[in-house]
Amino acid sequence: MSRWAGVTVLGAAVAVMTLGCAQGPSATAAVVENKTYTVTPASVTVKAGIITGEVTELKVMERVEQGSDRVVSPAKLTGTLKLKNTSANQTVRLVAGKILYIDAQGQPIKLEESRAEPVVTFSAYGGGERLDPGQDGTQSLDVHFPAEALKAKKLKEIRLELAYIPSPYREESINFTVSIGAGQ
Repeated sequence: MSRWAGVTVLGAAVAVMTLGCAQGPSATAAVVENKTYTVTPASVTVKAGIITGEVTELKVMERVEQGSDRVVSPAKLTGTLKLKNTSANQTVRLVAGKILYIDAQGQPIKLEESRAEPVVTFSAYGGGERLDPGQDGTQSLDVHFPAEALKAKKLKEIRLELAYIPSPYREESINFTVSIGAGQ
């Protein structure tokens, strides 16, 4: 009889856990969406000394929680930077690039303290950061963008500061006299 009592208690416990302790519908996870801001113009031609190029596919994107508009991932500027060495006799070693966001008064717009400065690294160019005469290279841009610059009519321009080292490039020919011995 005690065996039946144990089974009955076990059955009652299962029934209580199934019915009485059943959880209500679980809270749904917040839906996160990409919010994209267009940059006009989306493509510009650039020139700095012997380097020319083009910045294309510019856009700003942040990730926000749908409904509350809470920012999940802060804004980033993305695009493609294509640079070309237009010199006929100098190699260019690209050292660094820095992006500044300039407001209507000509002053840089600061990033939030927790975010890194928008720096462009040039390691993706062929064998490193070197461009020989006539050579070009493409670099993806993916840098932090200040939230303050998303406000209407706040951002006037984007400045790309390039640091590079030009060095002489020469091609020389060397001739030397040889002779071939008789084959065996």
